[in-house]
Order: sequence, then structure tokens, then C-alpha cells
Amino acid sequence: MQTFIKYNGSDIHYKTEGKGDTLVLLHGFTESIDIWDDFSAELSVDYKVICIDLPGHGNSGCIGEAHTMELMADVVKTVLDKENIKECVIIGHSMGGYVALAFAEKYPEYIKGLGLFHSSALPDTPEGKINRARAIEAIEKNHTGFVMNFIPDLFAPDNRKPLAKEINILVEKASLMSKQSIVAAQKGMMERKDKRDVLKNAAYPVLFIAGKQDTRITYDKVLEQIALPKDTVALLLHDIAHMGYLEARDKTIYAVKCFIDGVY
Repeated sequence: MQTFIKYNGSDIHYKTEGKGDTLVLLHGFTESIDIWDDFSAELSVDYKVICIDLPGHGNSGCIGEAHTMELMADVVKTVLDKENIKECVIIGHSMGGYVALAFAEKYPEYIKGLGLFHSSALPDTPEGKINRARAIEAIEKNHTGFVMNFIPDLFAPDNRKPLAKEINILVEKASLMSKQSIVAAQKGMMERKDKRDVLKNAAYPVLFIAGKQDTRITYDKVLEQIALPKDTVALLLHDIAHMGYLEARDKTIYAVKCFIDGVY
């Protein structure tokens, strides 16, 4: 079921599918709930799956100049409260993982399990902040050109040709985003804080999905974080970069299902 709610005067779009214990799926930067269609179709057989268009993405409105991870975590809580959900497994891809960590820090009582899907608890390095500032400049000049160059680079080189159709769809949908929305997300990610303490203090299992060819969330940094929680499950993918939900669709769906089954 597709639903809109208001948050700070802006429309927030989300979808629910299935019944039972709750799984929340959060997409990454320039993505939307559409990336989870295959996951939701399979996992909603046994669970209630909630997919949320984060502010400025998909059919959700832009809220301000910077969409911080904490602001977007509050959007997630607003959706859960609307659905009368008191506990859930929450899994986020890339930026969605940053939001999931912010949510887990602010509202730990809601969390039954946490998943970082090509994501990290680390903040931007000083060099990363410089690169993000440069990206914002490029977006301000030509945001559609930025999207066309940015998205293909998220895939492992050997996967770009076989997934050319899927990449084109991602580019087309991301190109519909406003310049303001893309910049707001970049500014929010630039401001994010170190969340490793969330992993260290987690009273719930944590799932990591990582790609050895990922240049955004590098494999070595993920391996360091895998050791932080008391209860960790990890899927490490050899020939995959940053887009495992497409590059290794079946394996990642199976990993998420096994993780949720283990939590509930």
C-alpha cells in the first residue's frame, strides 16, 4: 500500500507490503523505494516490509537545505508511529545505512536488528569532506550530468555492461530529483558523525553486506567495523562493488531473509 504523510510541511512517501514482524528498508543517495521491489516482493511473504522514500528522493519532498541523518531518522520514526510499529529490523543501503545508524542511536528501543548494506559507521574523512564539497559544486552546475557520471561508477567494471539497462533506469529516475534535493543529501552526509559507538553498544544483531570492489565503502574499513558489535552477521562479496542489490540480487535477498529469520 502506497501512503503519504506530512513531515515539517513536506510530503513523505512510503509503501507497506505484507503482515507480521516489521522490516524497514532504506535506500541510498539518489535512489528511491523502487530499488527494494524484489526484496519486498519476496520478504513480505513472511514479514511486514516498509520502504520509505527519504526526504528529497522518490516521491518525498525536500525539507530544507541539509537533510541530516538525524532529520531523516525522525522521518523514519514518524512513519513507524503512523503504522503503530514499536520494534523492527532496519536495513539501509549506503546513505540509508547512515540513517539507520542515526535512528538506532536516537531510538534504540525500536531496534531488533540493524543492517548496513554497503554502508559504514564512519564519518567523512577531511579528504572526503573536500570531495563532497566538490561534488556539491558539480551538482550546482549540472546535477543531471553529475548523476549520469556518478551512478555507473558505483558498479564493478565487469558488471556495468550486463546491468546496463538497470543502470540506465537508476540514472533516469535520479535525474528527476531536484538540484536542491541532491545537494541537501550531500550536505547531510557531510555533517554526519562517527557512529561506531552505536555498533559497539548494540544490544541486537548487526548485518554487514560488503563488496570487495566497492570504492565508496571500502572493504578494509568494513572489516574493522564487523568486529565491533557483540553479534555480527556478514556477507562479503568478491566481484561486487557498491550495488549488491543488483550486482548480487539473489545472494543479498537470501542474506537479508536469513538475518531477519534469525532475529525474529
